[in-house]
Amino acid sequence: MSGGARLLLVDDDADLLKLLSMRLEAAGYDVTAVASAEAALAQMDVHRPALVLSDVQLPGMDGLALFNAIRERHPALPVILLTAHGTIPDAVAATAQGVYTYLTKPFDGRALLDTIAQALTLTAARQDDSADEAWRDAIVSRSNVMAEVLAEARLVAASQAPVLIRGESGTGKELLARAIHAASPRAGRPFVAVNCGAIPEPLLESELFGHVKGAFTGALSNHRGLFQAADGGTLLLDEIGDMPLPLQVKLLRVLQEHQVRPVGASEAVPVDVRILSATHRDLEAALAEGQFREDLYYRLNVVSLTLPSLAERREDIPLLAQHFLQRLAQKYNKRLNGFAPDALKALSMATWPGNVRQLHNVVEQVSALATSPLIPLALVQRALRSPSVEVLPYAEARQRFEREYLVGLLKLTDGNVADAARLADRNRTEFYRLLQRNGLDPSMFRADGPVAD
Repeated sequence: MSGGARLLLVDDDADLLKLLSMRLEAAGYDVTAVASAEAALAQMDVHRPALVLSDVQLPGMDGLALFNAIRERHPALPVILLTAHGTIPDAVAATAQGVYTYLTKPFDGRALLDTIAQALTLTAARQDDSADEAWRDAIVSRSNVMAEVLAEARLVAASQAPVLIRGESGTGKELLARAIHAASPRAGRPFVAVNCGAIPEPLLESELFGHVKGAFTGALSNHRGLFQAADGGTLLLDEIGDMPLPLQVKLLRVLQEHQVRPVGASEAVPVDVRILSATHRDLEAALAEGQFREDLYYRLNVVSLTLPSLAERREDIPLLAQHFLQRLAQKYNKRLNGFAPDALKALSMATWPGNVRQLHNVVEQVSALATSPLIPLALVQRALRSPSVEVLPYAEARQRFEREYLVGLLKLTDGNVADAARLADRNRTEFYRLLQRNGLDPSMFRADGPVAD
């Protein structure tokens, strides 16, 4: 079964592109077809596909250059190349660099479908299967940056590899850890989280490893630590960068030996725990300063995932704000329908040093104080307690960020060119020229999707 996975086809042969599209759509895939690598990259800025199928020989940027651009932006995304006999050596070389595989023209239709199905299965990329998406239900996003993080998280979830989750405070590191656990073979077992910086050092060892009765003053009974509580499941060591050095040594021993010795006990207890850790600190700097053990660092940092700040996923702000508002309306038993347009714009353009956690706090403030179903600008400004940052005129944006700038505006306005042009301080004619130069179609950003040809 295809699961409705989204495929991106790239070929300048219009007849072959049409034939491939029909064949793959008949197999149940959601297909987007474009005629150039540049158009493919523009399309990927709007919707991340589950797989890219591209011809090697393309006008302008060729298929190999397209693969390199995709690998830089989306390293976990599978790419299959279609090659004529003359370009087989290039395709073979590309597989050594990370291309999933290549097919030689003319290719067998059954072999094509089998190859695509295998690529999707091996990479866990069937992202449109609603049942398969339940693992990340708590993470609300339409951002391509987040989509890439989630794709990598989905891949690593199937393994037992330790994962280090990095990100500023308030970006949702524990949410991502819970999602990884939910997508893992341990999903039916306990998920236990501990904030290593919130527990005093004398108590943290007992909290992690447990203690026996009489181990210290106040130890009136045996206590199972969090490692034992998480046995068979997943343990999140949040703010691992704040763990004291003496405990880092003991943690390393547990990770090496897969057993814990409760405080005051003479015998160790075996444990089977997958370790996820999270930090907002620069662990490399902590290593250099001698505040974090190098051997523990490499034990924990087998796979590293970095969550973007809210400012780096600004297109998610309206989505998150509305999501929080709906939940808080139930909490406060109020009828809250949404935000006034200028209030939503203020939220979208504000600075967010506290990231998603701060956004939730602001939405909760306005929910508690709201006296009407529509949240007004004044209430949002009061909760923000800081001036909003307006969208920069396009002339001030750096040239290399032109496409990202335009994509952000179109996502923010759901493809409304008039609104996007006004935010960019450009007339509609000039704005259309910018879109054309970047291969962007406003219809791709509308809620009901692109208009069919």
